[in-house]
Amino acid sequence: MPPSAERYAVIMAGGVGSRFWPVSTPARPKQFLDLTGAGRSLLQQTYDRVSALVPDTRILVLTNARYTDKVKAQLPGLPAENIIAEPAMRNTAPAILLAAGIIESRSPGAVMCVLPSDHYIGDRAAFIADLKRAMDRAASKDVLITLGIRPDRPHTGYGYIQYNRNNPDDFKPVLRFTEKPDKQTAERFLAQGNFLWNAGIFVWRSDVIRAAFAEHLPDMFRTLGQVRFNTDYMEADLQAVFPVLENISVDYGIMEKSANVEVLPVDFGWNDLGSWDAVYRQLARHEGENIVLRGKALFGQAKGNLVYSDRPEPVILDGLDGFLFAESDGKRLIIPLNRSQEVKKWRTAFPEDDA
Repeated sequence: MPPSAERYAVIMAGGVGSRFWPVSTPARPKQFLDLTGAGRSLLQQTYDRVSALVPDTRILVLTNARYTDKVKAQLPGLPAENIIAEPAMRNTAPAILLAAGIIESRSPGAVMCVLPSDHYIGDRAAFIADLKRAMDRAASKDVLITLGIRPDRPHTGYGYIQYNRNNPDDFKPVLRFTEKPDKQTAERFLAQGNFLWNAGIFVWRSDVIRAAFAEHLPDMFRTLGQVRFNTDYMEADLQAVFPVLENISVDYGIMEKSANVEVLPVDFGWNDLGSWDAVYRQLARHEGENIVLRGKALFGQAKGNLVYSDRPEPVILDGLDGFLFAESDGKRLIIPLNRSQEVKKWRTAFPEDDA
């Protein structure tokens, strides 16, 4: 059967966003929050961007079963059957195979893109143009495409993609993936010039990615093959088989093992917003030294601070430089922004937030 001309988008929205405590909790995770001051949550912003290429009827949101009502509330135009509840958190490979099975049963050989729900994209037009190029290529070629971000510093918190620089095509053959390197290795990658950040944005046809799963994760492919997609039985079938699937990322399970992987080098102002200080650095480029995401603040002689407060009273930070003030549901965190990676340590003092 020839590939379908239809395009689908899959938005991955099942994470718990623990690095943004106390604002983000398992009951109200990062993707459902406005962490950029845009007036729209990160999930809504992702949906808005991809809607330029894909109609509502062909956008799927995969999320944890406990978040389906939140998705419905934030994306009222999304058909209910396109909100796919994962019965258990099993990492990205099972979720992507599930989405590919649903799409393949609706439109065999359709092109599908896979997008994280909680990333920042500064240049919307460039993002849409690059994603369209990738989807056009995937429509006619049996390839697994990832969008690689051109690095501007030796970041040790991202994975890297090395590509064949001798290939003249805009879409480069991938040589290898490297998980979060140390600083010396990251500096060497940048000096070498043919390494990109791995943003977790993928494009392929549903039949091509399913063939990759059949080859590299055959047990998972067979198990999920028992699900009767797009029927009244699908939810019950998923409840039976999904929790027993291997907990593995698509990067480890498929991309690192496949020979038909290509990367498109891109630069559209991407940031994974992985911590409070990452949010500050991104927004400070446009908004100045002190940033208020929510609430009110008086800074006096303070500079370089980030404030998120759900209280109506103003926060006063006079004399503080480079601090995070985050307050939600009666919990307050005040910590230097350059130590915001320690948020997880303090979050453990409030086990009720994990409920």
